[in-house]
Order: sequence, then C-alpha cells, then structure tokens
Amino acid sequence: MISPSRFLAWLVAPVFALCSLNLLADTVEGAPQALHLLDYIGADYPQAVQAGEVVNESEYREQLEFVQALQGLVSAMPAKPEKAALEQGITSLRGAITDRQDGADVARQARQLGAKLAVAYEVSQAPIITPDPTRGAPLYAQHCSVCHGDAGAGDGPAGVGLTPPPANLRDKARLDHLSLYAIYNTLGLGVEGTDMPAFADQLDERQRWDLATYIASFSADAAAAGGDKVYNIADLARQTPAEVQAVDGPQAAAVFRAQRAQPPQVKRGPAQLLDYTAATLDKSLAAYRAGDHDQAYDLSVAAYLEGFELVESSLDNVDANVRKDTEKSLMAFRQSLQDGLPIDQVEQRLDVAKAGLKTAAGLLGSDGLSWSLSYISGLLILLREGLEAILVLAAILAFLRNTGQQSAVRSVNVGWGLALLAGLGTWALAAYVIDVSGSQRELLEGATALFASVMVLWLGVWMHDRRHAAAWQDYIKSSLVGGGGRFGFAILAFFSVYRELFEVILFYETLWLQAGPAGHDAVLAGGATALVLLFGLAWVILRGSAKLPLTLFFSINAALLCALSVVFAGHGVKALQEAGIFGTRPVPFFEFDWLGIHADAYSLSAQAVAIIAIVVLYGRSWVAEKRRVQVS
Repeated sequence: MISPSRFLAWLVAPVFALCSLNLLADTVEGAPQALHLLDYIGADYPQAVQAGEVVNESEYREQLEFVQALQGLVSAMPAKPEKAALEQGITSLRGAITDRQDGADVARQARQLGAKLAVAYEVSQAPIITPDPTRGAPLYAQHCSVCHGDAGAGDGPAGVGLTPPPANLRDKARLDHLSLYAIYNTLGLGVEGTDMPAFADQLDERQRWDLATYIASFSADAAAAGGDKVYNIADLARQTPAEVQAVDGPQAAAVFRAQRAQPPQVKRGPAQLLDYTAATLDKSLAAYRAGDHDQAYDLSVAAYLEGFELVESSLDNVDANVRKDTEKSLMAFRQSLQDGLPIDQVEQRLDVAKAGLKTAAGLLGSDGLSWSLSYISGLLILLREGLEAILVLAAILAFLRNTGQQSAVRSVNVGWGLALLAGLGTWALAAYVIDVSGSQRELLEGATALFASVMVLWLGVWMHDRRHAAAWQDYIKSSLVGGGGRFGFAILAFFSVYRELFEVILFYETLWLQAGPAGHDAVLAGGATALVLLFGLAWVILRGSAKLPLTLFFSINAALLCALSVVFAGHGVKALQEAGIFGTRPVPFFEFDWLGIHADAYSLSAQAVAIIAIVVLYGRSWVAEKRRVQVS
C-alpha cells in the first residue's frame, strides 16, 4: 500500500492510464506526466532503498513499475535531437533502481533527467505572474481543507476512510524533495481512480500556482525568508529545498523554503500581464493543435481576462485604437477556435493578436506606468464609471425632491448606500475569502448590466407615463405612499451603483499594482479629482432639473434613462462575451464605447431589442394617452 505521506504517489493511476492509451507520437501530451514520474521517483526512491538495502519492498516494486512506465511515455513522444539521450538516461536510471543504488544518487539522476526533458519538449516549469499565497489561502480552504485539514496535516473530515489517505502536507522531509512545479502540476492533473480530483477545469494556471505556494508554506518557516540571497521565481519553481541544501547547506535551504512559500512579489506591470496573455495564447494553440478544442477555448478566455483586460483602461488612455484593434484580434482568435477553423487560419489570427500585444507593450512600457498615466487612468476610470450611476441617481432624486416625496428619497439613498457596502464587501471577499476569476467578474458585470438595462427602461417608461401632473398625483396616492414604488427606486439605485462600483474596484486594484509604489499618489490624486468632478456634475444636474417644469423634466429624464437602457444592454452583452459565455460575430459598424455600441452582431442585437422595447412601450403609452384624451 502506498504511504499516506506520498503526495505525488496519487499520480500513479493516471500514469498507467496514459500508457494504456498509447499516446500519439505527434503530440507532447505525455511530457508533464513524465516529469511527474521523475519527481515521484526522485522523492520516494530514497525512502525505499537505503545503503543498498530495500527497506520498503512494496515501494521498491512500485519504483520499478514507474520507471518502466516512464520509458513507455518517453518512447511515445515525438522525435527530437535530445530524445535518444533521454531514452539512454532513463535506461541508466532503470538500471540504477534495479541495482538498488544509493537513494541520493538515484534521486539526482531523476532530477537531472527531468530538467533535460523539460528543455527538450519545451515544458515551462515557472509561472509568468509571480504566485501569491494570500490568493492561494482561500482556494485551499475552498477546495483542499475538507480532505487535507485546515493546517494541511491530512486530517480533514472528508479524508477519513480514504485509500490512500490524504497526504500530510506538513511533512518537511517529503516536501523538501518536491519542486513547486511538481505541486502545481499535481493540482492540475488529479488522479483517476482516487478521491484526488483534477483541478485544471476549476482553477486556472495562475490560481494553481497561488495554491501551490500556499501548500509549500506548510513546511516553511516564514521568519527565514529574509536571508541575504533572493531567489528568482524560476529557481523557486524548479528547484527543491533538498537540492539547495546539498549545495549550500541547511540555512540556505530554510531561506529557499520560506521564499518559495512567499515568493518576492514582482510588480505586475503591463509587460508581465501582456506576456501572460501571449504565453497563454500559445498554450491555447497547442491544445487546439492536439485536438482539445474545449481546453483551447478556455485558455483563450483566460489569456484575455487574466492579462490583456487588466491593462485595457491604461491602454485606452494612451491609444484607444490600439486597445480596440488588439481586443478585436483576441476575440477573433477565440472565435476561430469556437468555429473549428483550419489550423493555418487559427495561426494567422494568433499572429495578428500577438502583434497587437507587442504594440500595446511598447506603448505601455515594461517598468510600470508613468506618474502622468497613473493620474489620468485614476481620473478617467472613476469619472467614466461613476457618470452612468450619477445620471441614474440624479434623475431619480431630482424628480422625487421636485414632487416633495422625501420618504422615497430616503429609500433611494438607502439603496445606493447599500450598494457601496455591497461593493466593498465584494472586494473584501474577492481579496481575502474566495478567489473571483476573470470570467466570474465579467459574468457578474454582464448580468448586472442587463438587469440594470431592464430596470432603467422600466423607470424611463414609468416617468413618461406620469409626466403630467394629474398622472403623477394619482400615482403618489395609489402606490408611492404605500411603499411599493419606494422599493422599486431603491432596487434600481442599488444595481445602478453596484454595477459601476464593482468595475471601479476591479480597475483600481489592477491600476494600483501596475502603478507601483511610485505611482500610488498619482492614482489617488486622479481618483480624488474624479470625485470632485462627479460631485460637481451631480450638483449641476440636480440644481438644473429643479428649475424645469414637471412635464418637461419628466420627459427629459425618461429619454435619458431609456438611452441608458440601450447603453447597458450593449455593455452587458459585451461582458458576457468576454467571459466566454458565447462567441462574437463582428459586423461592419461604427463603435462608441461610452454608448455601449460595439461592432458585433450579438451586442447590436441586444441594443436593437432594447430600442424595440422602448418603441413598443412608448407606443402603448401614446395610444393609452390618446384614448384618455378622447374620453375626456
């Protein structure tokens, strides 16, 4: 039976399954699995053989089986100049295991072969964006603690009775022989036939790296991180503490453990985010070429949401046309995957997208944002997103105050006040409790925008129906005083503000990281300037509307809200497209982001539906009014 402490032993089942499937020679699907086997041998063989004697017979037999499986995996890989040397090395490794050679020597051979295999078959063993264990902590609590326990000791309630039991992630001797990449890869592959699931479909690449660093923290002393040497992220991902200790001693190994559990954070500047997008697009193409179209599409969505989207607001302030063209090319590549186009056409679209990313990187620079760009971005983000909410709130508050309905005003104030609290709560949850992926952000934004579109359309038609004083007074007596109308206003105020606030928090969080410490003052200054402008705009709108006749005031606000309904409809559909819920269909049409107009058939169709709804509802109102006039 496999020991409970063997984390990578859970990979035994998928390895044999892969071998039985006779991997095609024209793919490198077996490379990550081969690396896992080598990691497993390097970590567990020393515990099976000591001083030339077998101390664990069942484990030793498994090592022989795994090296045989390893030979099958490598022999099925495509031809490379290095392949013959790799096969010879594996043959030597099998001979060393058969001869029961010293565990340290066999482990060293396995690690060296793993490094050569990764280079030969271009397997990236390091993350592009520096992992963050604070993001990994809620992921562990959500996905792992039920089996492995809150502290990683393998004592979770769901782990009782499992065979093999969950690994003890606090076993320093065991974790010292595993690289960070080995832990990351294990999280992605899962284990067939056991209770260890594959998380590749639930957690994206960045999330798995974050989770791997958090798992590594169970066997590390955080106080040791402040050593003289600072390891780069590539070494932290590829090396093991045991290798560091063999070369530099126990103290260096303690520093290495601490730093791989809390990697020195590299500023997530535009270049790093765009590099992530480009690298993930390459992986998407590789998956498509291998026939895994679903995985290819998922990777293309992640490439946009976790990379390019996070620099869009900054790029807009430098060259909006480059942002639009690059976004279109990324969506076109994604759509080619969904449409199942021939590989040469997919590659052409990828080349166009990567050319756009290169242009964007050149405009934004590699060292973060300048002071002026940080200020302008901080100003425009809040001004752009806040203006839509201000227009809706000002329209509601103005006519309620004009008609003396202070109780309804209080309900609206409660609505947008709760939206502020909900927005801050969402930010806190995303930052400290659960991890909100890019697709979840866009899904929430899209759904909220579409809901707001319906609500403001309802309010616009409602205002139009009550633009005459008599109709307004009738409504006050029949509904508003009773509370139903106040509740509707509060709900609309809540969603109008929450949608914009959610997007503001997302953009400011990204801008804060991109600007770096030197640009934080500029971001705050830009946000403060935007707040002053928004308060000024709100004051002008409220003061100006108070001087308008009731009928004219209602008509103007009704038209404004109906226009916002069309805008929200366009924004909502675009957000759902970015989340990968459905595809894109570009059409020859002009674009105007502020009005939600995008040259896409789906987005324009949603706006057309909103316009038709406006025409129908206003037509119904006009007919009803005409009949009232005839009767009277």
